[in-house]
Amino acid sequence: MELSDEQELVRETVRSFVDDEVKPVVDEADANQEFPEDVWDGLAELGLTGLTVPESFGGFDADRVTESLVNEELAYGHLSVATALSVHCLATACIREFGSDEHRAEWLPKMAEGRPIGAFALSEADAGSNPAEMSTRARLEGDEYVIDGQKQWITNGERCGVVVLFAKTDRDDRETITQFLVPKGADGLEVGKKEDKLGLRASDTTTLRFEGVRIPESNRLTPVGEGLKAAFSTLTGGRIAIASQAVGLARAALDDAIEYANEREQFGRPIADHQAIGHKLADAATNVRAARLLTRDAARKNDDGVDPVAASMAKYFASETAVAVANEAVQIHGGYGYTTDFDVERYYRDAKITTIYEGTSEIQKNIIARELTE
Repeated sequence: MELSDEQELVRETVRSFVDDEVKPVVDEADANQEFPEDVWDGLAELGLTGLTVPESFGGFDADRVTESLVNEELAYGHLSVATALSVHCLATACIREFGSDEHRAEWLPKMAEGRPIGAFALSEADAGSNPAEMSTRARLEGDEYVIDGQKQWITNGERCGVVVLFAKTDRDDRETITQFLVPKGADGLEVGKKEDKLGLRASDTTTLRFEGVRIPESNRLTPVGEGLKAAFSTLTGGRIAIASQAVGLARAALDDAIEYANEREQFGRPIADHQAIGHKLADAATNVRAARLLTRDAARKNDDGVDPVAASMAKYFASETAVAVANEAVQIHGGYGYTTDFDVERYYRDAKITTIYEGTSEIQKNIIARELTE
């Protein structure tokens, strides 16, 4: 599980960026529910907005382990920042993997520089865990597709400049789901309300409405009917990113809990000396390490070839660990943990989403169980 010198350098660079640029603006961004654009510009300057873009198009062309490290360190500072970047990278990965040479040449160099920001539009109100039930349609008229429908829970929905969209074409079944590229400025594309969320409050999450949106036939990314397969392939990498973010958030909660436990005194000694608190810290540290090892293993396996079960195991365990560790961090802080004076309150709110987006914990267990019993 050792890292290469280059991977160590990336980790230390992102860690310094988080300390200098992310942490100072976290509280304001979370309270105002506004993404810190200066941080995004900083990510672009570091080349991280081109993380999944080939070098030939001006990108970083990172392997999965390096991408995992970036997500972990960003989430240690602010989960909203890590989430915005990982979804942007999902979009660039789709264009890289499924787009034509023309698509890559048109979009990837600009996206590697940070603008336009990418969005990934798969989920719908009635088609979250089962995207095959989506109702968004794209019908071919001449040399254009006409798109109608609505997508839900879209990260970067307000800030994005291009949308990777999944829609059915001719028939209402999963065999026609296809992947398209839709510029944000297309006529008929409207951004709905920004969700007022429990956590992840600095990351914009919106609906996207498509009403007679026309795009050239050439904006189709996958062959007709291969969109769902492409989505599942892309989401395997996305789940490793979420697992990495969960590890980073859990690390942050654990570090804060340890610091507080060493400083806070009760009954004449630091609460860290009380066995009840020490056991909480021991359990948390063990689970964080286990989550990191599962995630690192999944990333290495993905570099060697897609392994959805390893990715599902990592996401399931790491996300549940993040929730548990954040919960214990609040408990260790006592009444202070329930106030916004300490970051553990935000970790507690943010952690829950890692068990939900890009496949709930229940979906991950279904995937794991299916592999075990087939």
